[in-house]
This record gives sequence, structure tokens and C-alpha cells, in this order.
Amino acid sequence: MGLWANIKGLFRKGGAKLGMIKSLGAITDDPRIAVPAEEYTRIRKAKDYYSDKPQDVHYWVLGHEKKRKMNTINMTQKASKRLASIIFNEQCSIKVNDNELQEQLDKIFRESRFYTTFETNLQRAIALGSSAIRPYVEDDQVKLNWSDALGVYPLNANTTEVKEIALARKIMKTVNDEPHYYTLLEFHQWGKKQADENGNEYTPYTITNELYESTDEGTTGTQIPLNSLEEYADLPQTATFTHITKPLFAFYRNPGDNNKSFTSPLGLGLCDNCRNILDDINVTQDGFYWDVKTGRRRVTVPESWLKRQTQINGHPVPADQQMYWDTDDDVFVPINSRLDDSSSFKDLAINIRTDQYQAAMSYFLHEFENEIGLSEGTFTATPTGIQTATGVVSSNSMTYQTRSSYLTQVEDTIDQLVYAIAELLQTPELWSDQKPKWTGDIDNLVITPDFNDGIFVDQDAQFKNDLSALNAGAMPITEFTKRNYNLNDDEATKWLEQLQKEKATPAPDFEQFNPLTDTQKQKDKGEVDGSTTKQDDEESKQDS
Repeated sequence: MGLWANIKGLFRKGGAKLGMIKSLGAITDDPRIAVPAEEYTRIRKAKDYYSDKPQDVHYWVLGHEKKRKMNTINMTQKASKRLASIIFNEQCSIKVNDNELQEQLDKIFRESRFYTTFETNLQRAIALGSSAIRPYVEDDQVKLNWSDALGVYPLNANTTEVKEIALARKIMKTVNDEPHYYTLLEFHQWGKKQADENGNEYTPYTITNELYESTDEGTTGTQIPLNSLEEYADLPQTATFTHITKPLFAFYRNPGDNNKSFTSPLGLGLCDNCRNILDDINVTQDGFYWDVKTGRRRVTVPESWLKRQTQINGHPVPADQQMYWDTDDDVFVPINSRLDDSSSFKDLAINIRTDQYQAAMSYFLHEFENEIGLSEGTFTATPTGIQTATGVVSSNSMTYQTRSSYLTQVEDTIDQLVYAIAELLQTPELWSDQKPKWTGDIDNLVITPDFNDGIFVDQDAQFKNDLSALNAGAMPITEFTKRNYNLNDDEATKWLEQLQKEKATPAPDFEQFNPLTDTQKQKDKGEVDGSTTKQDDEESKQDS
């Protein structure tokens, strides 16, 4: 088996050199991919910042160069996580105007844990700039595959829309004690318009799968048959759809212009325009850490104050290692001095520049907040204290505006995902019973994501403002109930109908069933037997 694998490998390598077999140094070498290779160099750099790839600090001691790992703060990860958490969370929901499709979507999202995994994948997408979601059918279930920016390669795309794409998946296997790297490229492409036997025009949608193998991690390698790996043995080389109108993937990009590549549809990563600020933050953090480490207390003492040990287990100890104070104590440093020289006892401790470092760190963090569009006080204390979510909204702050920009992109991605799932549900060939799972009208589909702004908005303030608008006749009752009681259109309409019924029905007169009612009324009028009112008493006094 190993011999045949080696022989086949030699044939493939020879064929690649002759141009008989397709070979790629990088994925961007494929002529179908329109994104420049420099974009993925930028993304790999952003990934280094996001993963907090350790950096070496070089310094000199007694003429010798040394190095150590820099002590850093992963602000790219912190900021991406903060943004993702205020944009999308488990309380969000996706609604459509078709009950049958809604039931299937709820089941798919529940089984794929969509509402919990979306926030995690959004965090990475914000850090790197782009991502994609690919729904597919396996064992009569719709599942979701997530790709980060390094696995997304737009084809023939403009800067505002991606209709064709290549998705890359990489795995590593050991063959004959040697690592082999495999890359599966999945191309999604639209063909030219055609007409069926009935004269109806359609645009074919083709998915092409290509598998590449390399012994070099940095090279895509030569193309090999799909059945070379067990994982892809059942994968068709091509699959063409004749009835779909929407792409079978959802593409996401960060908001804002890509000022690094004007023609690229990929979004910029969170750190791409502020690497220098992140470097300044890390240098400040590392400087403070080094001050603390090297500023620990040290005291010089005469050598005569220290103990000596000339032998350990019968072995002689070098003279420069014989003196010690305490084996666990590195505070005292011996120096040559006279036996009676008390001036050699000196405290070498230095003051740690806490205030200076704190001021520098606050300055660079404010710069970072401004650069990525977060309000002052997100990572530092404002002059009035830590900024709260309520304060963010009430001041119409930068964070709220930035969140709105991201929500626009996320909503577009969710729309694409729902359309792609609907297309799969309408394709009978993908299901074991050869029957579609949904037959609705995809063109009339209305998708409404609910991002649960309540976690970001002051609920009490919203209720009071909406109530004032309702009393002033500036807001419908249905809108008031939807906004403040988390109702959908149907539920709000039912509430309104119930309220109208209750207002139209007169309240029952329960007083007529009260046996004490007549007596109470007579008392109020002073007509009870043998009783007199205060007015009668006063009149009788006047007569007397």
C-alpha cells in the first residue's frame, strides 16, 4: 500500500511539472480567484494579533544578547469579543413570514446550536475581517459549516457583493511517518443562462470540488482524486443545480472601506488600521511588567555576613558559590568590603513607575477605543466612572453607532443564510425520499432578525418614552406592546382585539348583590330607623 502510494505520488509530481496535473503554490494562484495574495498576507498578520502570537524582546546583559517573551495584553481578542457580545447573543432570534419554514429553521438552528456558535464565529470574523457560512445536507439534516477569512476566496466579485466563492478546508495526515497536508477547494459558480425543454430560462449553479496534497504546509500542492481520502470519497466532483436563484453560502464582511485593497471584497480586520497602537499598548504593558520584575527588593551586604559551605555531599563547592544567606532568599547580594564597613549595607530597591505607566496605558487605550469605534470608557474608566450600557445609548455614543454598522452586515449575512437553507429544502435530490421539504415562494420571503436590543437599551426609559408617545396618540397600541412586551405581529394583534372586547363589554354591577348596600345608602341619607343625622341634632338644639 505504501509502495503504490509512493509510485502514484511520483507520477503526480512528474505530471505537475509537465503541466499534465494541476498544481498550486498558493490558493490565490488559481485563475478563478480574483483577490490579490497580499490580502491573505494581511489576514495572517491579523490572525497573529488575534491569537496573541508571542514576540521576542532582545536585550543585552554584560555584553551578551538575551531574549525573552514579551508580556502582552490581547486587546484584539478583548475588543472582538466585546463587539460580538453586544451585536449577537443567545437571546436573538430569526423570524420569517412562513410558518412551515419557520418550524424547520427553528429545528435546524436548535440542532446546530446556531445561536450560541454564531457569536463565537462572529468574534473571529470581526478580528479577521470576513467569514462565510455554508449550509449542506447530510443524513437528511441541514448542517452548517463555518469558514474564517483564511478559508474564504471570492470569485469574480465586486466590492459590495459576493455571488461566487471558493471555500477552503485543510486537514493534516501522517503518511509513512511524514506529514501530508490536504486542501479541499469548493468552488461555487453561476453559469450562463440556459433554457429547459419548456423554454423556461434558468442560470445553472455549479459546485466543483478539488482536492490538493502537499508535504509542505505552506504550499497547496498537486491535485489528487477526491477518493484519495476517506473523508471525501463520496463527494462528487461537480454538482449542478438548475432551479435555484440564491447562492448556497452566506458571506460576511466587516463594515467600512477596505483601505488596504480598494478592489477587494474582503473586509478589514479589527487591528488592520491600528497595529501601531496595539504595539504601543503591548510595549507599555511589557515595560511595566519588567519594572515590577527587575524592581524587586535587593540589599547589598558584606561577604562576611553570609554563611559559607565548602562541600556538599563530599564534593567541593567553588569559592564564588560558597556564600549564602538563605537558599530561598535572593534579596541579599554579597559584595567585597571590610569586615567593619557597615556602609556596604544598602537597599537597592527602586520605585516602580506605576503612575507613569498607568497614564501611558490609559492614553493608548483611549486611542484604541477611538480607532475601532468604541466609546470612551469601554476598556478604561471615564472621568465620571465606567461607562454603562444605559449611558452608551442615552448619549448616542460611538459604541451604539458602531454596533448599528455591524448589525447591517450581520443582518445581510443572516438573510443570505436563510435563503441558502430554503434553497436546500426545496431541492428534492438532496433528500433520501427525493421530496422537497419546503415548497413556499422564496421570492416573497420576508426575513426579520431580532437582535434583542433590550440588553443594550434602558428598558425603563424606553417604556416611559413609549407610554408618553402612546398617550399622546403618536404610537399605535400594537407597536407599544411589541416593543415593550416582546410580542410578534400576531400576538400584538390578539392583545389589541382582547382589549377592545374588554372595553366594549360593560363591567358587571356587583353592588346589586351586596346585602349591605341599601342599609349603607340609608345611613348616608340619615333614613335608618331610630337614627338621626348630625344636621338633625343641630336643628333640635336650635329649637330648644
